[in-house]
Order: sequence, then C-alpha cells, then structure tokens
Amino acid sequence: MKLICEALNAGHDRKQFDCGVEVLNTYLNRFASQDIRRKAAAVFVMVLQDHPSRVVGYYTLCATSIELTGLPDESAKRMARYPDVPGILIGRLARDNDFPGTGSLLLADALKRCVRSADEIAASVIVVDAKDSAAVAFYSKFGFQSLPRIKSRLFLPVKTAAKLKL
Repeated sequence: MKLICEALNAGHDRKQFDCGVEVLNTYLNRFASQDIRRKAAAVFVMVLQDHPSRVVGYYTLCATSIELTGLPDESAKRMARYPDVPGILIGRLARDNDFPGTGSLLLADALKRCVRSADEIAASVIVVDAKDSAAVAFYSKFGFQSLPRIKSRLFLPVKTAAKLKL
C-alpha cells in the first residue's frame, strides 16, 4: 500500500473518512476547506497512491507561539530570549479506522513539513494538543514533552524533530 500526502483539495472524498471521533470527522467534512480559505489552517491529507481520492488520514498546521516562561527551564534556556517562542501547531491529526498504524506516518510527514517550513519562516517548537492520555503517550514516543502548566499541550523543539529518522 503506497501512500502520498498532499494538500486537501476538492478531489478528496471526505465523506468516506471515519476516524471514530465525530468532531474530527465533522471538521474534515465541513470546516477544513473554510479554514484553508481563511488561512486559519493548512490541511494535508494522506491518500492511497492508486486511489487518490481515498483519505487515509489528515492533519492541520498553523502558526502559534508559546510563552518562553511556559517552557520547562531546560528547554527555555536554549531558546531566544523573547517573551514568545514561535512555533507550528499540529492542530488536528486523525487516521481512518480502516488504516491502523498510519498515525505515525501522518505525524512523520507533519514533522518533516514543519522542519522544512521552519527553515523559511522561523519556528523553534512544534506544538500539539493531546486530547487524552493515549494521545499523550503517542506523541511522547516521538520525543514530545508536556508543558509544565498545561499537561495536555506538548512540544518538540524543531532542532530535535530535524534529527529524528522519519
């Protein structure tokens, strides 16, 4: 099964996508195109190479920032001394229930895209909001760390992501 990741477009069949979480299904079906038009988020879909309309999974990216004082001390001392640390938010990440194991492929693609983007538009961290403890465990496997004040918000320095063998 060959997969490719590309920007969401009208040729992608969103109605067939089902990750088991209604809010994530609804987002892809009803709000993703609107977010793209309004420049609120970039939406990328993973599709089957031989069936390019079939959405296997998706993720969103947008600009964000974290207060320098909100980072763990060890990480904060490695950042530029500005009040806010620029970052990229992986706002949503979901895979279709029919394609187990593709979540890590989606995250790998998102991280690669974030690292490339950070070279052109400065970003020091990649941020995710984990919806539950399973999501925290998933992101932690890739080196994401919880923020001290908001345990469901995790971050990964872009420099660390660039070193991952994805």
